[in-house]
Amino acid sequence: MTTSKTTAAPEPSEKLRERTIYKVTIVGTIVNIALAVLKFVAGILGRSSAMIADACHSLSDLISDLAVLIFVKIASKPVDNNHPYGHAKYETLASALIGLLLFVVGVGIAIDGISKIISVIKGETLASPGVIALVAAVVSIASKEWLFQYTVRNGKRIDSGALVANAWHHRSDAMTSIATLIGVGGAILLGNKFAILDPIAAVIVSGFVIKAAFDITKPAIEELTEASLSPAEVAEIEDIIRSTPDVKDYHRLRTRKIGSHRAIESHIKLSADMTLERAHSIASELERRLRERFGSDTLISIHMEPFHRSEQA
Repeated sequence: MTTSKTTAAPEPSEKLRERTIYKVTIVGTIVNIALAVLKFVAGILGRSSAMIADACHSLSDLISDLAVLIFVKIASKPVDNNHPYGHAKYETLASALIGLLLFVVGVGIAIDGISKIISVIKGETLASPGVIALVAAVVSIASKEWLFQYTVRNGKRIDSGALVANAWHHRSDAMTSIATLIGVGGAILLGNKFAILDPIAAVIVSGFVIKAAFDITKPAIEELTEASLSPAEVAEIEDIIRSTPDVKDYHRLRTRKIGSHRAIESHIKLSADMTLERAHSIASELERRLRERFGSDTLISIHMEPFHRSEQA
């Protein structure tokens, strides 16, 4: 079997990676502060409870940005005696916390929307919002969608789970603003009788927010609980081991992810009559090929065992 032709993209240096995360997150923080102020003003002047709730959601994005800035700073610390594998999992922890925050926001939006729907069913009338709330919703959607694209593109480029998680938090804010736009627009154009569109749309959008929270939290939790790499990555590793010259067999392959890095452990079997120098050369070649595919910071542990002729099938 031949080694997979897939090649890894040039791996960014840790300093460049950290600098990119900070730059993208600070841009997001500035946008979120501006949007939060705009939404609060528009919500108050436009008499829109939906817009005020949307502003609160933007504040949750600020908390998300702060979590990224703090945890990525910790994650970039070098290896020390207490952390021989580095501090990269702090970035994973940030992803998990952002996912949990998204979940709380999604549930909050759903509860608020359902309570308003129940109020309307009981005969209460929701206040008709002003045009300023509609304008704020449009500005929010455009700004947050741009911020999502900008953040997720950079997050994938440098393989930062925390940055990608934060990008989806931006997207959730855009979806929330879409619900606000529908509700506010419906109330303005169709009258107070259709103000219920706002909470109905909010409940629908909350489902997307909760789904995004699940998609972010699940891989982060798996990494924190030492789950293996994806089946596709494991298959690539097995392909590389099997195709390495003079490797007779392998077993006890273990993989996991530590932040943006991979960790690979395996036992390989080499001819029993092989010199130690030759065996070491083969193990080194295997490590080189694995790092060529998965990055120079990949943590690799290869244990060599003798392969006897009696084991030949």
